[in-house]
Amino acid sequence: MNIYKRGAIYWCKFRLDNKLYQYSCKTQDRTTAQEIAAAIYADTIRDRFNIPVKNKATIDNIFNKTFDEYVKSQNVSQKTKDIRLVAANHFLPVFNNSDIKNISAADLEKYQLIRKLEVLSMPKNTGKREQDISFRLVNIEIATLYNLFNYCIKKGYIDKNPAAGIKKLNELSRLKTLSDSDINKLIAGATNKLTRDLITFLIYTGCRKGEALNLKWDDVDLQNDVIAIKGTKTKYDRYIPISKPLKELLSGINKIDGCEFLFSDNGHKLGDFKRSFHTACRNAGLKDMRIHDLRHVFASKMVKGGTSLFITGELLGHRTTQMTKRYSHLVPETLKKAVDDIWGKDDNNG
Repeated sequence: MNIYKRGAIYWCKFRLDNKLYQYSCKTQDRTTAQEIAAAIYADTIRDRFNIPVKNKATIDNIFNKTFDEYVKSQNVSQKTKDIRLVAANHFLPVFNNSDIKNISAADLEKYQLIRKLEVLSMPKNTGKREQDISFRLVNIEIATLYNLFNYCIKKGYIDKNPAAGIKKLNELSRLKTLSDSDINKLIAGATNKLTRDLITFLIYTGCRKGEALNLKWDDVDLQNDVIAIKGTKTKYDRYIPISKPLKELLSGINKIDGCEFLFSDNGHKLGDFKRSFHTACRNAGLKDMRIHDLRHVFASKMVKGGTSLFITGELLGHRTTQMTKRYSHLVPETLKKAVDDIWGKDDNNG
């Protein structure tokens, strides 16, 4: 068995029955490379002589290799993969060369506590109360680990998920909303018609950015005043009624020959409009705005206008009521308005 380096990565090579085998150990650490090489050699012998083995070889249980295998196996969007990789930047250095079978619930709870303390000590959080700090990224990390261990159970690497039962940390909801005046400023701040139409459309419908950019003309029924949102994040279709101002907006969008998409860049599918959106925000004097916040603007307008949480959730495409409950703090304001509308009027007949 020979261990050597190619660049920064260790490789191993050996002969078996006069045949040369060469493998990358996928690590820069020599000790780890030696362990991996020994596992590769053992696997090669088992395969060569058809020796049965109850458990996977050690190399298949090394954490970083298993995580890489897990990410590649997932049929999810690139955005979801990117989120998981960002989360992995924190836990990979901790569990990097660990045997997946030896990671316990106690190890994960300790990891969660360390990450919690790291977030608490960040400059932007210094002096804040714990309940005023969001630990969303830490929760994503634990959720990613939970999904990874479920994958390992399916593959037969482990029997039990050590991340099961670990409670989430406090996660503040981002429910940015805008006044009618700010909405008008934002729309007017757009420097081109396409961005202006997209911003207005998202405010009127509560659609996700991807749903709007993937919307096709065939999904828009101006005769029956309904839009079909297909292939959504929640994997089921929903339908959005077309209001009068939304119909005026849609009627003003020119359909380009040969282009099936409602919003396009000179006949080509639009990939994003983040840059032009931020330009509109800057022109409107609005800070810390994201495109997804327009979905919250729609939801807040609906709830404040007296729409029930259930119907608001249906329009947003929420699969569970828990998502819509984030807007429940607006309900008392709506109820008070309803009472004031009835009992706050002057009774000239009494």
